[in-house]
Amino acid sequence: MVPDLFDLLEAPFAALRPMAGPQIRFEDYIKDGRYVLRAELPGIDPEKDVEITVSNGILTIRAERRQEEREGQRTEFRYGTFVRSIVLPPNADESDVRATYDKGILEVSVRLAGKEERVKRIPVERPQR
Repeated sequence: MVPDLFDLLEAPFAALRPMAGPQIRFEDYIKDGRYVLRAELPGIDPEKDVEITVSNGILTIRAERRQEEREGQRTEFRYGTFVRSIVLPPNADESDVRATYDKGILEVSVRLAGKEERVKRIPVERPQR
């Protein structure tokens, strides 16, 4: 099997993905000075089945959907543990993170501290003689 372009681009970030199992699908954007991430997590109890952590610029969402065994059951739902780690913008304030859950969508927002500087100029100094 030949890897596609996305496989090649994602290779350096493989350590941030779980080794196996389905990932949490998400979308993200910036609104009103906050980084907002919306994740699809239908059919879970957010108070019992979701854990959100942030550390060193990485936001991690871990969720579990438990399967109830039923006689004659056929399912295409995915069950088990789902994990997704996302690199936050460099100016994210990890001390101001909020999360809400509504209609199967988990929304996590992180305050952004000022404008993100994409390029930082470093002055070159000469030693004093």
